[in-house]
Amino acid sequence: MRSLNLVGGEKGGVGKSVVSRLLAQYFIDTGRTFIGFDTDRSHTSFARHYPAHASPVIVDSYEGLDGIVETLVSGADTSAIVDLAAQTLAPVSQWMTDSDVLGLMLDMGIAVNVWHVSDGGQESVELLAELTRRYRDRPSYVIVRNTGRGHDFSHLDTSSGLADAQRFGADVITVPPLHEACMRKVDRAGVSFGEALNSDLPGGPVLGLLERQRLKTWLRQSFAEFARLAV
Repeated sequence: MRSLNLVGGEKGGVGKSVVSRLLAQYFIDTGRTFIGFDTDRSHTSFARHYPAHASPVIVDSYEGLDGIVETLVSGADTSAIVDLAAQTLAPVSQWMTDSDVLGLMLDMGIAVNVWHVSDGGQESVELLAELTRRYRDRPSYVIVRNTGRGHDFSHLDTSSGLADAQRFGADVITVPPLHEACMRKVDRAGVSFGEALNSDLPGGPVLGLLERQRLKTWLRQSFAEFARLAV
């Protein structure tokens, strides 16, 4: 099924862009057509690492958000990945309510998947509760336990927000950490995860032999989590 994937978490620093990039690489590697949108004005990490697939979009106006849907519906068999910047829940949810985006997507046979990337902290847990209060059971939820940004998820696992999300059919996945030096080199090079595995880049390899092996292992583990999602 075609899908609109809203990758958020509302809190800065939880790894929203990394998960967006992971999902993009998963779509590429599994042969799925998609378009990407980067709403983060300060970093545009998603668009920078996947320029052939993702472009910046402004969420401060309905025109910018409308463009996401209009671009999505104009492409046959195409899904969308939207990397939501921090503190965009209010404007995006207001736009979705005023425009009945969820109803429109349902009518067009396009699934709406709301991804909540979490570091397990108190603020992130509270924001999940706010997310489910706003959207209730209308979208599908994917809760991402990002162990690259947090280690203790006991508060999340016992929270009312997660219980509500699971009552609405949410999937919970765990993204493992990538070795810090490896991630730093990929980020500095501004390439996709797939390109970072290539030892024949024009400017030379981004990673050493064992670093490429660590990245390959990380991608395999992360993709195994994506592959079991109900959405």
